[in-house]
Amino acid sequence: MLFKRIEEAAFGRGNSSEKTARIIHSLRGDFRLKDILAVVKFPKATYMYWQTRFNRQPHNQKLEEKITELHNEHKDFGYRRMHGMLIKLGYHVNKKRVQRIMQKLKFQVSSFTRKSRKYSSYKGKVGNIAPNRIHRRFRTSIPHQKITTDTSEFKYYEVDKSGRMVIKKLYLDPFMDMYNSEIISYSISRKPSSQAIVSALTQAIEVTNDCKYRRTFHSDRGWAYQMKVYNKMLTKNKIFQSMSRKGNCYDNSVMENFFGVLKQEMYYGVVYYSYDELKNAIEKYITYYNKYRIKSKLNWMSPVEYRLSFVA
Repeated sequence: MLFKRIEEAAFGRGNSSEKTARIIHSLRGDFRLKDILAVVKFPKATYMYWQTRFNRQPHNQKLEEKITELHNEHKDFGYRRMHGMLIKLGYHVNKKRVQRIMQKLKFQVSSFTRKSRKYSSYKGKVGNIAPNRIHRRFRTSIPHQKITTDTSEFKYYEVDKSGRMVIKKLYLDPFMDMYNSEIISYSISRKPSSQAIVSALTQAIEVTNDCKYRRTFHSDRGWAYQMKVYNKMLTKNKIFQSMSRKGNCYDNSVMENFFGVLKQEMYYGVVYYSYDELKNAIEKYITYYNKYRIKSKLNWMSPVEYRLSFVA
């Protein structure tokens, strides 16, 4: 029996050392490893290498199953964020190993990366221009102290009364806490409006009232942020107003980054056929972003988890 199995091993050896090692592995229950290796003339070091790989396979299978489960929940997780989630869940695994498994399972991120024209709300000086108090110091260790906002434009399609497909627009006005990148309030409207921005501002002021330090609300120089009513609401609540320098998007890069992530993960490559469909998709994504989308800079926690860990 030994020689018959060894002939099979020798025949398969021309194809791969792995096949030979597997056959040797199957014979170890009946024969001594030393004798098998001597007859087959197979290096012990090579066999021991493959034995380590064979013993690792059951663990790999469990890891693949977990990665598949996480991928189904988070379609836009690359291997770095997937690795962070696994570490968070208690898995001790190398980042490169996660990358190899995701490549094997063909779990490459498929989000469309096209960029659309950036919406600009700047109409020149139409009101109060506040100084730039942030100076790109976006990091803070205090929740609800530094808040930033901006407006972004989205497009969707709708059939008009004559039966033609026309392009419509939707506008998102979010307020973000720079402490953990959490969207603390937002408004969605069919056109740029002061009412939408003031509504989101009112919510943001209420949410951040628990801050023991004087707050700073940052924005670009859009017409809505120059309004008297906007400025008066901040002054009434003893909040500093800060504005980016003219034509300098990097002065509010944290907000620009959020818009880029949002559009890449739920907007680009997807066609929306009504205002409500697009509005619901944005609302759903913001909930996901706040509660479940982990970040490396937040120690692989979501914005809400990070804030709650500070409170605890």
